[in-house]
Amino acid sequence: MKKLQYLFMSLAALLLATPAFAQGGDANMANQWVPLAAGLGMALAAGLCGLGQGKATASATEALARNPGARPGIFIFLILGLAFIESLALFTFVIIFLKVKPL
Repeated sequence: MKKLQYLFMSLAALLLATPAFAQGGDANMANQWVPLAAGLGMALAAGLCGLGQGKATASATEALARNPGARPGIFIFLILGLAFIESLALFTFVIIFLKVKPL
């Protein structure tokens, strides 16, 4: 019962707050946040890609420690996986360059 009450309260708050977001504002005011959002987006993408690369490398090292004979297969998939992970950061970088225009 308490969860249902919280659900209805949050739905009511969301529905009542909608007109506040519908008001028009200064277009220049919105553009001032674009560089900050782009920087945060790139930082998030680079950080998470770094975590992914670290996890992939750790897993490959552990796999090599368990089975050294499987080095060629593990190495190929490691390099392929690292390239895919790094491409995500590069795609984010390209999208940011396309979206952010000089003021």
